[in-house]
Amino acid sequence: MYMSNAESLSVSDTRQQLSSIIERVRSEHSPVYVTLRGRRVAAIIDADDLDRIIELAEDMADVRAAEEARAEMRATGATPIPWEQVKADLGLT
Repeated sequence: MYMSNAESLSVSDTRQQLSSIIERVRSEHSPVYVTLRGRRVAAIIDADDLDRIIELAEDMADVRAAEEARAEMRATGATPIPWEQVKADLGLT
């Protein structure tokens, strides 16, 4: 989605070029990093791309939580609770 050779601009250059930066980010799907005293402090990215990144991060967090739960079950010898039992315990059946 994003290329690693993204452009970097100072805060003052970003201020002057903001409109064109937004258009470029939307069309090229490549972030523009904003620098302050030579250090990256922010990034401008397409809003839809950000939504996808957030969704992927949430999915990855779920995958990691499931892996941790499986590892804990292996370590403790616990057995999984069947989904039908979970629904019944929660009054969802």
